Amino acid sequence: MGQKHLIVIGGGAAGFFCAVNAARMNPQLEVLLIEKTNKLLSKVKVSGGGRCNLAHACFSIPEMAACYPRGANFIKKAFHQFFTTDTIQWFQERGVELKKEDDGRMFPVTDSSQTIIDCLVKESEIRGVKIRMNAEVKKLMSSGPRLQVLLSTGEILEADFVCVACGGYPKSSMFGWLENTGHEIEEPVPSLFTFNLPANPITHMMGVTVTDVQVKILESRLKERGPLLITHWGLSGPSILRLSAWGARELHKRNYDFRISVHWVPLFNENSLRDQFRQLRFDLGHQKLAGKNPFGLPRRLWEYLLIQSQIDTEMRWADMPLAKQNSFIKNLCAQEFTVKGKTTFKEEFVTAGGIRLNEIDAGTMQSKKVPGLFIAGETMDVDGITGGFNFQHAWTSGYIAAKAIASL
Repeated sequence: MGQKHLIVIGGGAAGFFCAVNAARMNPQLEVLLIEKTNKLLSKVKVSGGGRCNLAHACFSIPEMAACYPRGANFIKKAFHQFFTTDTIQWFQERGVELKKEDDGRMFPVTDSSQTIIDCLVKESEIRGVKIRMNAEVKKLMSSGPRLQVLLSTGEILEADFVCVACGGYPKSSMFGWLENTGHEIEEPVPSLFTFNLPANPITHMMGVTVTDVQVKILESRLKERGPLLITHWGLSGPSILRLSAWGARELHKRNYDFRISVHWVPLFNENSLRDQFRQLRFDLGHQKLAGKNPFGLPRRLWEYLLIQSQIDTEMRWADMPLAKQNSFIKNLCAQEFTVKGKTTFKEEFVTAGGIRLNEIDAGTMQSKKVPGLFIAGETMDVDGITGGFNFQHAWTSGYIAAKAIASL
């Protein structure tokens, strides 16, 4: 038998991980990685504000799987082959030390995504992986036992195995070349986006962060708790991004026009807050409301909430009328906002949707429709919340595909 060939389509995290591991596990395999743009690992570069949040420090498979709005059962099986501990070890063995932050996100100790890029590129050079840029795939065809890849230039490449790791597409039509292989596509919709609040006065406080809030999407069961960031177009931060992931399909159906309620002090409910206010009026009676904020909220946000409750910021705690106090408590516990539209991070966009999971073998990542065709990363209908989960899926699926290909 002659030398076997693997073509990996996509120069992102999943594609690179598949290519370098397949070449490492089977040095006889000739590996070609093709990328349609002129950039490699572009999402790795911008992730985590350029620091690369490449994993999450969760070491329980069921707990980790619960962080994937789509694909939890599929990924649970996959994690038994390659999990967080394996990711940490893989990079450690190549001289990249990782560190954990308080929220569980993991970064290289250098705080630079370039460290991860350099590590993967170096590994590709060591393993003899060939890389071609500006190579866009137009069609995938079966030719006897081999697969053919038609490029936009008209050139046809042939291989024994193809791993598709080209990421998610924002439109169904862009999956056409994969549908032609007989695969069905779950309609892609955006995930991980921020909520736009056009002309809302809260946007004047852009840059203000609140460490612990609870946000609920009204007329749904969706709610999340965590940090929130006020931006010049609306609301962002981990609590919002997680809500956008869990609500990706529902919010798409609502055309991104919905109402939310924000609980600014989630340690209290309305009753316990009323009791707290009674005590505060007694303890802080002579002090101005604006000057003394006993809940640890940012000063600008506290003043904004007073104004929204039509309370004079110069008023003393003891002088606050009961009706105004009730309005203030309502705003602290359940301030409502109308969301109209979303903002997606262009570089970090994630889509829900892709190749249906019942058409992929979770143990090998091989297509159940086309022998020799493997899928890795976001091309399949798996997506995680923010915090390193999408990268973990990229490493896991890329590794499993590599292992299966290397053994064939």
